[in-house]
Amino acid sequence: MIVIRTQVHENYGAHDWDGKGECPQYWKAKGGSEYKVLGLPVDVDFQEVFNIAKTSVEISDNYFEEYVIDWSIENDRYLSQFEKDQLEYDGEIIFPEPTLQYDNLVA
Repeated sequence: MIVIRTQVHENYGAHDWDGKGECPQYWKAKGGSEYKVLGLPVDVDFQEVFNIAKTSVEISDNYFEEYVIDWSIENDRYLSQFEKDQLEYDGEIIFPEPTLQYDNLVA
């Protein structure tokens, strides 16, 4: 699988913005996710799949932005630290990382 790590920022200045003029800027980091791209063919071009998947992950407007900070190729049993912590403390993964299916990206 491909794992895409993101960073999220929220613009706290936009909460009081009336939509007129320039939006106030007060960005605060709010964590991120590890998107898993699943169902990859054996002979896939990983860089090409990442480039396609990146467009499904990144978003930016006056209120919110999420952007890629890193990506890697992992085995199919890969768990994020967030998922490992859930297993350790809760005995199950209640909130899995988001996933993208290869077939849906290239269709």
